[in-house]
Amino acid sequence: MKKIIIFILIAIFLNTNIVSAQKVFSTKTGQISLDATGTVDIKGVNSQVDSKFVDKTGQIVFNALIKAFKFPNGLMEDHFNENYMESTKFPKADFRGTITNIATVSFDKNGNYSIIAEGVLTIHGVGQKVVVPGTLIVENGKITIKGNLKVKLTDYITGSYIGSKISEYASLNINCVYE
Repeated sequence: MKKIIIFILIAIFLNTNIVSAQKVFSTKTGQISLDATGTVDIKGVNSQVDSKFVDKTGQIVFNALIKAFKFPNGLMEDHFNENYMESTKFPKADFRGTITNIATVSFDKNGNYSIIAEGVLTIHGVGQKVVVPGTLIVENGKITIKGNLKVKLTDYITGSYIGSKISEYASLNINCVYE
């Protein structure tokens, strides 16, 4: 019985040390720029992206409210929310995945590190596996993640509103500075 209790205490101690060795970075002010320009200039920015990642495991999450995307004019914003994204029915987009090469990043050393995030991007209620190349920047203890992803719109959004005025692909540029 004593051996079992000692084993449990050691396991708890080791798990506590492992968990405390991890750091969770987060931001609620990340930015995603969207460009779906076809024959019409369609660009929007969301500066309220919520993101978290764990330094040891590379687990990473991005959440973006669709209505937080801002466009050059109100009519374009209305069309984006009502006709394309149906933001009342599908209020957010998210990415849940892992930075697969997180072990190559030295969080104690300033530098730019090439990273690859793999996971599921969910837009308009549709989840698709994606691979996102990016850069993790360490500068004086502050972490920034930048990435770019091209999304085929018809993989996520269907309907008569997808047409010649909109590009077949939307470019999503991610820029998050973590606390």
